[in-house]
Amino acid sequence: MSFRSLKSLLVAVFSLCAVVFANNTVAQGKDDLKNETTTNTEQKKSAFDANEVIFGHVLDAHEFHFLSYKGSDGREHHATIALPVILYSSQKGFDVFMSSKFNHGEETYKGYELLTNEKISEKKLDPKKYSDGQIVAANENGEIDNSIKVYDISLTRNVVQMLLSLALLGWLLIYMAQKYRTGQGITSAPRGVQNMIEPIITFVRDEVAIPNLGHKYKKYFPYLLTVFFFILINNLVGLIPGSANVTGNIAFTMVLAVISFIVIMFSTNKHYWAHIFNPPVPMGVKPILIPVEILGIFTKPFALMIRLFANMIAGHIIIISLISLIFIFGSLSAGIGWGFSPLSVAFVIFIYLIELLIAFLQAYIFTILTAVFIGQAFEGSHDDADGHADPVIV
Repeated sequence: MSFRSLKSLLVAVFSLCAVVFANNTVAQGKDDLKNETTTNTEQKKSAFDANEVIFGHVLDAHEFHFLSYKGSDGREHHATIALPVILYSSQKGFDVFMSSKFNHGEETYKGYELLTNEKISEKKLDPKKYSDGQIVAANENGEIDNSIKVYDISLTRNVVQMLLSLALLGWLLIYMAQKYRTGQGITSAPRGVQNMIEPIITFVRDEVAIPNLGHKYKKYFPYLLTVFFFILINNLVGLIPGSANVTGNIAFTMVLAVISFIVIMFSTNKHYWAHIFNPPVPMGVKPILIPVEILGIFTKPFALMIRLFANMIAGHIIIISLISLIFIFGSLSAGIGWGFSPLSVAFVIFIYLIELLIAFLQAYIFTILTAVFIGQAFEGSHDDADGHADPVIV
C-alpha cells in the first residue's frame, strides 16, 4: 500500500513538472526566428553565471564585493568597498588611485582598463594571456596597448585582509603579554579574552611543541604559536560573508611553506644530512633511496602548501555552489528555486559549521606538521632513535 502511494506521488510530481515546463515552451514563428540570435544573447547576459560567482569569490580582486542589485533605474548596482590601485609602467611611471574609478570595469581611467570576463569575451582576447580583474594599458580608442607593460602592485582584498589579520594577531599577542606581565593568569585566574586564548596556547605548547621538539621547544614555540594563530585568524575571518579567502590563495600558503622550509633547513645537523646522503640501507639500495630522500626535502613544504590551500578553498567552493543552486533552479522556474531554497540553506549551514571546525583543524595540522619536520631535522644519530637520547623534563 505504501509503495503504491509513493508511486502515485512520484507520478503526480512528474506530471506537475511536465505541465510547468510545457507552459514555458512556445512555438517559434518567423519573427522569433529572426530575433533568435538577439534573444539568445540577452538570455546569456541575464542568465545566472555560477562560474563567475564562484571564482569571483575565491579569487583575488581590487575591491570587497558584498552584493549586487538592480535599482529603480534598471541598472545594476554593486555594494563594494574600493581599494587602492597602485600601478607602474616605464612609460607612465607610478599611478595611484581608487579602484572605484574603473566603475567595475565599465570605464577606463588614466589610460588603464580593468578587464572582466565579459570584456575578454567581447574583445575576443586570449584567456591564457588575459584574466578577469587584470589591469592593462588602453589607448584612446579603448583598445589594449600591448606596448606598455603594466606592473600591478595594488593593495588587493587578499593583501588588505591579510594585513588586518596581522594587526589583529599583533594586538592579541601583545594584549596577552601585557596581562601576564601584570600577573593576571599567573598569580590570579585569567579573565576575559585571556581566559579564552590561554587554553589554545597551552594546547599548542603541550600537544604540539613539547612532544615533537623535546627540550628545544622553547626555541621554536614563538614561531609555532605565530603560525597557528595567523592561519586560524585568516581562516575564521575568511568565513565572514564578503571577506577574502586568504588561506585559499596558493600564493599565501606557499609563502608560509617557504618560511617553514627555511626554519627546517636551519635546524638541520650532520646526522640529518648523513641520513639523506648515506641512508642506513644495503649498498645496492642506496642509489635508489638517496634521490627519494632528496626529493623528500622539498615534498614536505609542498605538502604543507597544498594541504592548507586545497582544504580551505574546497569548503568555500562547496558553500558558494550550494547557494548558486538556488539561482540556477530559479532561472528554470521561480517555484523550483523557492522550493529548493530551504534544502540548500540547510546544507550551507551544515557545511559552514564544518568549515568552522576545519578552520581550527587546518591551523593545527599545519603547525604540528611543521613541528614534526623541525624535530626530524635536528634529531640525533641513529643510535638515539632507540630512545637513548636525553629525557625531556617538563
